[in-house]
Amino acid sequence: MTMQRIKPADALAKVRYEIRGPLARRAGELERQGYDIIKLNIGNPGVFGFRAPETMRLAVIENLAQADPYCHQKGIFPAREAVVMQQQSRGVMDVTADEVFIGNGVSELILNCMRALLNTGDEVLIPSPDYPLWTAAVTLNGGTAVHYPCRRENGYVPDPGEVATLISERTRAIVIISPNNPTGAVYPKAVLQKLVALAEERGLVIFSDEIYDQITYDGAEFTPVATLNKRTLCATFGGLSKVYRACGFRVGWVSFSGPKEPAKDYLLALDLIAGLRLCSNVPGQWAVQTALGGKQSIYELTKPGGRLYETRKAVIEGIGASKWLETMVPQGALYAFVRVKPGLIPRFNDQEFALQLLEKRHILVTPGHGFNVPYKDAFRITLLPDAETMRKVLVTIEEALDEYAADA
Repeated sequence: MTMQRIKPADALAKVRYEIRGPLARRAGELERQGYDIIKLNIGNPGVFGFRAPETMRLAVIENLAQADPYCHQKGIFPAREAVVMQQQSRGVMDVTADEVFIGNGVSELILNCMRALLNTGDEVLIPSPDYPLWTAAVTLNGGTAVHYPCRRENGYVPDPGEVATLISERTRAIVIISPNNPTGAVYPKAVLQKLVALAEERGLVIFSDEIYDQITYDGAEFTPVATLNKRTLCATFGGLSKVYRACGFRVGWVSFSGPKEPAKDYLLALDLIAGLRLCSNVPGQWAVQTALGGKQSIYELTKPGGRLYETRKAVIEGIGASKWLETMVPQGALYAFVRVKPGLIPRFNDQEFALQLLEKRHILVTPGHGFNVPYKDAFRITLLPDAETMRKVLVTIEEALDEYAADA
């Protein structure tokens, strides 16, 4: 008897995650053939030689004897209390340890928060371009992602008036990502105030993705969204993976501020989901208190002369000299969202170019359409390689574009 083909769930047909999609799988095949691939597709600091601060590693080692059992489903108390203290230092005074959930990275928490909130057909406002897990999490849980545009001509900052026109009776929440992945935009406080006011007026849950909260450049000012909110539930997401270069620790958190009584049932549902997976990785949680309470070494990397700053400078200069490309100067995060200059390569296709770049030049980028945008003239690169490597990469990309344009 021939076994029938096993079909995946229908919900996955609308889910994309190009960051680790077909191109990344092809890169793995090329690596197995012996090729070295420069992976600009993902913000993974350890791949480029960054290390988590030694104090964090020591905190994990010193507490391994306490890490054998399951912990509380919300996480160990010292980690949750450290998140509370960080929020209080920013002026968010209405969070307690009971309103903090520790997860296996922010990714797990995003999925859990959507699972606890959405019914079939519920809508969530998500920026475009977005970090695609947000759209995927809504889709997988029966919701509809309604993308509010963050336009090139506006520095990839949303227009609150335009966002307001997208709110319907089915809208349950709004996602805000600042500093932004993939564009590097840091939203001005005035814009955030208007987005929060919309959420308060319409009773929307705010999901504020602040995983890059301390990664800003040239004086760009990060504003914690929770500091602007008083009248609706606000979920603030953070973690160890980016600011603290500890992706493999798989430790993220979400804290809830704003009115709790109207959200009581939702928070209990989230607690139920957290309990179903027992708990998140315990050893890594012991690094949270040390990370948030210790020296913030990220600032040494983002100031002039720091490695991230200098690589960003190389990207700005390299793309500024390009015949084909342009980018908004990243104000924060670990990426540049690069686009072909309007009209220069009319038939440019981001997926096709990215595949050619990988096959011929062994450079892996993420096509722009993977960030839920309606155009195919963009790609995202990470700022994690050292500056000299990035200069060489940009020269190679320019050569690849010369060839692509000649064949288009």
